[in-house]
Formats: sequence, structure tokens, C-alpha cells
Amino acid sequence: MVQSKKQKYLFLAFCLIPTFLLFAVFTLYPLFSGLYYSFFDWSGSSQNKEFIGFANYIKLVKDAIIPNTIMHDYFLVVTKVIGIMILALFFAVALTQLKIKEAPFYRIVFFFPNIMSVVVIGILWTFIYNPSLGLINSGLEFIGLESLAKPWLGDETWALPSLVLPSIWAGIGLFMLMLIGGISNISKSYYEAAEIDGASEWQQFWKVTLPLIWPQIKISILYIVITTLNGSFIIVQVMTGGGPNNATHVMGSYLYQQAFVQYNFGYGATIGVMILILSLLTVLILQFFMRRDKVEY
Repeated sequence: MVQSKKQKYLFLAFCLIPTFLLFAVFTLYPLFSGLYYSFFDWSGSSQNKEFIGFANYIKLVKDAIIPNTIMHDYFLVVTKVIGIMILALFFAVALTQLKIKEAPFYRIVFFFPNIMSVVVIGILWTFIYNPSLGLINSGLEFIGLESLAKPWLGDETWALPSLVLPSIWAGIGLFMLMLIGGISNISKSYYEAAEIDGASEWQQFWKVTLPLIWPQIKISILYIVITTLNGSFIIVQVMTGGGPNNATHVMGSYLYQQAFVQYNFGYGATIGVMILILSLLTVLILQFFMRRDKVEY
């Protein structure tokens, strides 16, 4: 059916305007509101806001807790990227390249944590780490290693590393499925040709599988980084609340404490601006270092 230019423009407007309105309401408005409130001294619950200029940003620079929260966030980023990608890649290759009859069942099992709420996961692992009744300490005592048992979430040294295991456990399934999709699209003829040329299975993995699923790997890494920098505060709030002695505070949890516990909403908005800037810089740097030409065979 032939359409006039007016009909085409109306159709485009019909499709784009609702999307843009939703984007403006749920993304642009909070973004610019946070930037606006960062210049005020405001409790968040009163009508009185005092304009203080860059005082919140000066306070941010002098805040001794902020550098620790940044380091904690990037510690979780690095450990999650390494742990999730290694395990997700291993299971993806195993379930696609090895002839495992139960592969569909294992896909469901690995993906199951992804359908659980982060709050539920945090509560579950809090019980696992319980110093008296938890599975970890009980297991160590059962095999005669009770000397290694400790209050994992109450120890300043071990509290932050203890958050890594549940974070990795909860994230493997989604990225495993993404990698499985990439591996499944690789033609078997490539592996047959590599095998004829004398390539071992390990060489086939490095020279065929890995280059061809690089787009999925890149997307997975970026997604892990973004969700960690912007969402790791949830599991921190549930499992440790930022303690003990601020040992597990990340930028998001410290923002929550300042804005909604201490009612220093203006300073909390300033921390939010910092999170946005660091997230953008991190993604841009990763995009630069992970760029590579598209591989085709």
C-alpha cells in the first residue's frame, strides 16, 4: 500500500513519541533532577532547600569514605567480570561442544538464580555465611578445618570478598545463555576444517570459538560492569548494610545512607552524579580497549 510522506511521518511520530516520553520521564528527568539537587543542602523531606553551589562537591572530595567506596565497587567489578566470564564460558562450551544428554536441564539449573530477586539471594547467602548455623562454617567444621571458620560478614577483611561469591553465583546463568547462543551460531564446518588442519580442541577454542563469540563476550562484560557500578548496593544493603565499619560500603549504598538514612539528600545526589560520571568513563575506556575488527571466516 502506497503511503504519503505525511502518513509516514505520523507513523514515525506514533512510534517514537511515546518511547521518548517514557525515556524523558524515567531517565532524563531523574538525571537532571539529581544534578540540580546536588547544588542544594536539602533533607529530601522538607520544602526548604538552600542553594550552596559546589559545597557538596567539595565535601565529596574531602570525604574519607568515598575513595574506599570507589575501590570496593571496582573490586566487585573486576572479581565479577573474571569469575562470571570464566565460569559462564566454561559451562557454555561444555553444554554445546560436549554431548551431554542433560544439557537442557543444566541450562535451567544455572539460569534459576537469575529469576530470583536480589533480596532473596542476599538473605539466602546471609544464612549460608551465618557463623553458627551457616553451611560454610558447618562444612569446614565437618571436614576438620574449623580453624578456618569465621564470621564472614562480620569480619572487616572478609566481608567484601564474601559478597563476590553470591554475586557470581547469581550472574552465571544469564551470560552462559548469551554465550551459548553465540556458540550455537558457529557453523560446524569451521571446527571440521580446523580438525583436518590438525588443530587440537584447545586450539579450536582459542582460534575459532573465542574470536567468533567476541561480540557476546564484549556485551556481557559491559553489562556486568554497568550493573555492578549501578546496582551492587542492593546486595550490600541486604547482606551487610555497608558494615562492618564501612568495610563493604559501595558508592550506591553510601548514597542510600546519606540520602535516606541521614536525610542529606543534596549530598546523596552529588554521589549519584559521581556514580554516573565514573560509569560513563569506565564504559568508554572498556569500549576503547575491547574494540577489534569483526572476525569472519
